[in-house]
Amino acid sequence: MSETIKLKKGFDINLAGKAEKKIADLPLPETFAVKPTDFVGIAQTKLNVKEGDTVKAGSPLMHDKAFDEILYTSPVSGEVAEIVRGAKRKILEIRILADKEVSYESFNQYSESELGSVSKEDALAQMTKSGVWPNIIQRPYGLVANPADTPRAIFISAFDTHPLAPDMGFILEGQDKYFQAGIDVLAKFGAVHVNIDGNSENAAMFSGAKNAQINKVSGPHPAGNVGVQIHHIAPINKGEIVWTVHPYGVAQIGKVFLEGKYDASKVVALAGSEVKAPQYCRTYTGAAISKMIDGTVKGGHVRFISGNVLTGEHINSNSYLGFYDNQLTVIPEGDYYEMFGWILPTTNKLSFHRAFGLLSFLSPNKEYKLDTNTRGQERAFVQTGTFEKVTPMDILPTYLIKAIMAEDYDEMEALGIYEVIEEDLALCEFVDVSKHDVQSILREGLTLIKNS
Repeated sequence: MSETIKLKKGFDINLAGKAEKKIADLPLPETFAVKPTDFVGIAQTKLNVKEGDTVKAGSPLMHDKAFDEILYTSPVSGEVAEIVRGAKRKILEIRILADKEVSYESFNQYSESELGSVSKEDALAQMTKSGVWPNIIQRPYGLVANPADTPRAIFISAFDTHPLAPDMGFILEGQDKYFQAGIDVLAKFGAVHVNIDGNSENAAMFSGAKNAQINKVSGPHPAGNVGVQIHHIAPINKGEIVWTVHPYGVAQIGKVFLEGKYDASKVVALAGSEVKAPQYCRTYTGAAISKMIDGTVKGGHVRFISGNVLTGEHINSNSYLGFYDNQLTVIPEGDYYEMFGWILPTTNKLSFHRAFGLLSFLSPNKEYKLDTNTRGQERAFVQTGTFEKVTPMDILPTYLIKAIMAEDYDEMEALGIYEVIEEDLALCEFVDVSKHDVQSILREGLTLIKNS
């Protein structure tokens, strides 16, 4: 039965530079990269290629030693140009020099009418060898799902409330049949929930999806976070497993069955106050951002973020988009000192606390040009009750973070660590007057619990 969830807690960060719904004609980059660091929980990366090898889109590049059936495949065809290693020869990037035209590995192809007769075992084999399986994330812990597990349910959040987030319906425009096919395949593994925005009109592919339960969720950020949605629809208990999939990943799964190929093409939002004309562009997973930012970014000292400003990764101008990212954000860098900046009343600074950016609440719809300056360093943990005001879940995030810092396993479990990953508490980091790296602390706690 469908659920309707209305959330009141949270906070919308209204930034300048939202992408206009049009697609820019930008050139594709010469190189693409698959980064093992994008995939949380890989025990030990094992290469399937070496420098100089020729690959197609869908050719295996690497696998996890613990789950060798899950293959991480190339997003494009071309030559393995470089394998970048870090400390202790840890693999950081597998770079592909792309062909002008993409050629694909062939996988089993089915018509829409044939999908229903595909067995769960055959579906599993196709997904793990083609490269689409890493789209499936397991809760708890936020790891690439274990193919041997049976999930209690599968959740898809069809909207994103992060700052400057792309419009899901726009980036998947024209892919209705692939999205539905992806749901039909996922339904072989468990009950599927598609959660749509209760505040606005949704694309027909989401609101009219078949073979799934459609739930409406409304409220400020983080209402679009799938973890928040799971908490209100069917909370995760100890010992239970659920899977989550981004809508792009659902469509990609559908395409590998309907077309028999791993298609890593995507529409990416180029957003942020430092972009001259924020809009969308077509590219492939793992694209070098150099072509996206060439001539499109204002001059000055800026920060490039693969993803959104709350949970994205800081990258440089020669880096690559992350596997899970459909957004490149460009904002001013904030590496400067501002004397008494926190105490001067102004309407140009956004803050959840009215003591900072004192007059910002007078313009609730104003778009802000914010930089990365935290205006302070880490200090003693101040208990203000603010975390609870931006976390629309029946957990106590302040005490959970303290329990993690104290490595108190029983308290971590009792305070709801199984229900959250970094994105669910990212707002806590934004509003934290103590300037703690809340997301990193939470990941440390999740790792401790998983390995205990």
